[in-house]
Amino acid sequence: MVERERERERQREYYENIIQNTLDERERSYRGKVVVRGKEEPWVMTRQALVKYYLWPSRHQDQPLQTVLDDWIVFVQDIQAHSGKHRHQGGLVIYITEGEGYSIVEGERHEWEAGDLLLLPLLPGGVEHQHFNKDDAVPAKWIAFICPTLFSWGASEMVQMEQHPEWTEAKRR
Repeated sequence: MVERERERERQREYYENIIQNTLDERERSYRGKVVVRGKEEPWVMTRQALVKYYLWPSRHQDQPLQTVLDDWIVFVQDIQAHSGKHRHQGGLVIYITEGEGYSIVEGERHEWEAGDLLLLPLLPGGVEHQHFNKDDAVPAKWIAFICPTLFSWGASEMVQMEQHPEWTEAKRR
């Protein structure tokens, strides 16, 4: 009898947490930040490239940025020579903002330049890709838009095939 009461109490607490989290999410969407200022966000060297994160889901952060939208990943990538190479579920939308280059997507070369949109396909087992700048003297930059729900629903994994040449353990975020 005592165990049954404890289980009922745990279920009530769990349900109350769901309700509170839903209320918190709604409040954040009403009152959160509408403009994310690029000059306030740092550049970070990652295994892939030099990156500036604008949006990252709060569930993946210790101190989340309180914005009106939460479940998106948006970041700028600066490609001097080339990015690292990795594989994950596709579904990314990448808008090229500066320079020109190409991406190797599943072994096929795709040329791009400023103003182009690069779309990474959704493939069973993920999509292997790497990005290259055509002119080392002029950086290539793009901004990526990712809906993490696609990663979750696609049971995606992230596999790093090659590190960016400037990435070291000491530079980890």
